[in-house]
Amino acid sequence: MASRQIVVIGLGRFGTRAAMTLYQLGHDVMAIDLDDRKVQALTGVVTHAVKADATDEVTLKELGVDNFQYAIVAIGRNTEASIMVTVLLRDLEIPVIVSRAQSELHGETLKRIGASKTVFPEKDGGASLAHDLFLPGVEQYLELTSSFGISRVQVPIKYVGHSLKDSGFSNARDKYGVVILAIQRRDDVILNPDEDEKFINDDILLIAGTDDRVVRVIGTQSLENEI
Repeated sequence: MASRQIVVIGLGRFGTRAAMTLYQLGHDVMAIDLDDRKVQALTGVVTHAVKADATDEVTLKELGVDNFQYAIVAIGRNTEASIMVTVLLRDLEIPVIVSRAQSELHGETLKRIGASKTVFPEKDGGASLAHDLFLPGVEQYLELTSSFGISRVQVPIKYVGHSLKDSGFSNARDKYGVVILAIQRRDDVILNPDEDEKFINDDILLIAGTDDRVVRVIGTQSLENEI
């Protein structure tokens, strides 16, 4: 999986978990907050943890944020700050900006001013957000440990028409190190599918495994195309 440069602004529970998970996924993560205690808690846990005012454009440029590919605005209740930071990131031409919203109105405002995507903390946990957006091909993710979970992915085209056995899943731990728990096929769910079961187009797979091994199964794709 290609490493991405991601800045996370706002280190509450949501932002902290997102930053930590993204770093564990192998990305270059800069975490920014005004609270020194929150910054210190992530020192050595992410690539760079910085105490700074992200509503100051000069500060963002001094930190090199304008060179980052992705940004997560995880600021909590301060809607004014989240809007301001989103605008600044847009002006710095960050390609992908994911902003946390407190309400539907806040989310719509963030989209109108430049957010590529909005997320809601009551629906999207920080770890799930990191996997759903930055683990290529994953549509949904259920975290079991910091690096192991269950991923919901659309069957890669390379497997369509082939059986689980032919695709290397009959003895999964030998080739991929993952387990296919189920196949969702339209309105049907095939639990613990047989090795002779053939994948068809639009199948949805539930895969249990570590992040790096899931990536081996599903390959890579561009986040810009997903948003």
